[in-house]
Amino acid sequence: MSHKAGFVNIIGNPNVGKSTMMNALVGEKLSIITSKMQTTRHRIKGIVSGDDFQIVYSDTPGILKPKYKLQESMLKFVDSALIDADVILYVTDVVENPQKNKDYIEKVKKSDVPVIVLINKIDLSDQEAVARLFEYWSGIFPGATVIPISALEKFNIAPIFDRILELLPEGPEFFPKGDLTDMNERFFIQEIIREKILLYYQKEIPYSVEIEVEEFKKEEGILKIRAIIYVARDSQKGIIIGHQGKSLKKVGTEARKDAEEFFDSKIFLELYVKVAKNWRNTERLLKKFGY
Repeated sequence: MSHKAGFVNIIGNPNVGKSTMMNALVGEKLSIITSKMQTTRHRIKGIVSGDDFQIVYSDTPGILKPKYKLQESMLKFVDSALIDADVILYVTDVVENPQKNKDYIEKVKKSDVPVIVLINKIDLSDQEAVARLFEYWSGIFPGATVIPISALEKFNIAPIFDRILELLPEGPEFFPKGDLTDMNERFFIQEIIREKILLYYQKEIPYSVEIEVEEFKKEEGILKIRAIIYVARDSQKGIIIGHQGKSLKKVGTEARKDAEEFFDSKIFLELYVKVAKNWRNTERLLKKFGY
C-alpha cells in the first residue's frame, strides 16, 4: 500500500476563519480563536495521520502590511508557508473584499503549489452571492478547487480532506503517527492565557501582550504553572491587573479552566505582569519570545 504525506498550509487575510478551519480539520483546538485581528502570531502545525497518509496542517498569521518588527516576523511565517507547502488552502469568506491584498494573491499563484480555495462563512450569505464568489475565485485561481464552506458549522469539510489526499505526494510520514502537533506544552498554555486577554481587554492592550511560561512542573495529581504576562508600557500593567487585581484574577481563572480541559489535569496557575518596553520592536525580546 502506498503512503502519502505532505504539508498543507492555511493562508489568508485576517479574520476569515483560518484558525477555525485548522481546528475543524485537525479535530482538536490547537489554534486560539477570537474575533480580533492578528489573533494568530505563530505558525502552528496540526498533524492528522492514518494508515496510509499523514497531513501536516499549518495555521498561519493573517496576511498584513507590517507596521513593526513583530508583524514582520509574523509575515515571515506566512512566507515560509508558501515555500514548503505541498498544498495551499487559501481561505477567504463572504464578508471580506475579494481584492484585498491582491499582491499576495499573486505570490500564491506564482508559488506553483496546488491551491484549494475555501469560501468560508457561507452561513452568513445566500446562494446567489456564494455562486458569484465561486465564479470570481475560480477565475482568480484557474484550475484550483473552490469549495464553499462554513468552518464554524463544520459544513462541507469532507470534500476538502478528499481533495487534499488526491493532491498529496507519496512519501513517508514526517512525524510519529501518534503526534498531534509539533508545539510543546508551554506554547499551548501561553496561547490559552493570550486568548483570554484578547477576549477580556479592549483596544491596544491585547496586541501589546506576550506570555512567557517560567515554570511548568508536573507533580503527583497536579500541574504547577507560573507565567509572566509582558506588556509594552507601564500604564498597561495596571490595566491588565485591574482594580484590586480583579481583571488578572478573571484571566487566571478562565485560563486555568481551559488548561485543565486541554491537559486533562488539575492545574495550579500563577500569573504575574511585567513591563518589557517596546518589545514588539526589539529584536532581542522578539527572539526570546520565539519570533
